[in-house]
Amino acid sequence: MCGRFTVVSPSDVLSHFLQVPVPSLAPRYNIAPTQDVLAVVHDPEPQARALRWGLIPSWAKDTKHASRTINARGESLSEKPSFRQAFKKRRCLIPANGFYEWVRNEKRPFLFRMSDFSPFAMAGLWEVWRSESSEIHSCTIITTQANDVLKPYHDRMPVILDPAQWAIWFNPTTSTDVLQAMMAPYDAHAMDAYEVSRLVNSVSNDVPECLAPVSKQGELFA
Repeated sequence: MCGRFTVVSPSDVLSHFLQVPVPSLAPRYNIAPTQDVLAVVHDPEPQARALRWGLIPSWAKDTKHASRTINARGESLSEKPSFRQAFKKRRCLIPANGFYEWVRNEKRPFLFRMSDFSPFAMAGLWEVWRSESSEIHSCTIITTQANDVLKPYHDRMPVILDPAQWAIWFNPTTSTDVLQAMMAPYDAHAMDAYEVSRLVNSVSNDVPECLAPVSKQGELFA
C-alpha cells in the first residue's frame, strides 16, 4: 500500500517534470491521508490541482468513506463501485520524491525512492463529492504488486508511471485492457530504500529530519 509519502522538489522542478504550471509549495516530508496533495488532472486540459487524499465517491452520503479509500488495488479498479467511474473518466498523477513503508510488525520506517531522488508520478484516481454546502475534490493512489525492492517490507507498492505513459493514461479513449497492463510493478533497478527516523511514525511530524537516514550505530541503540 502507500500510506505516507514525501514531495520535496522545488515547484519549478515539479513544473518541468509534470509539464504543467505548479504553484509555489513548501516541501512536504510526511504527507498523510486526509491531507491535501498535489496532483495533475485533465479537466479538460492538464492542470495542477490540490486534492484531498482519500477518495470520496460522488454517491457517498458523507465523507467518512475517505479513510478506507486512500489506496485502490490496480487489479480490481473496474469492479469496485468506489473506483469504477473514476477509473473510466478521472485518472490523475500524484508526484512524489519517495514513499514510506514499515518493516512488518515493527515501527521501523523505510523510505523508497528513485536512486537519484528525482520526482516520480504515482497513478491515481480523483472524484468530486458534493453536499448542499460544500464540494470536495479527492483522490486515491493506485497500488500493484511489490517489486524486489519492496518485497522484504510489503507486498504492495504504488503504480509508478513514466512520462512516456502519461498521454495514454490521460487519454479518455484508452481501452481498459491497455490501462490494466499499466498496473505493473516499477523497475526495481531504478529504485532504492533506506531506513529513516521514527519521526515519520507520527503524522504531526512534517520536518526535514523525517528523511534522515538511520545510522548503523543508531540502530543498535534504538
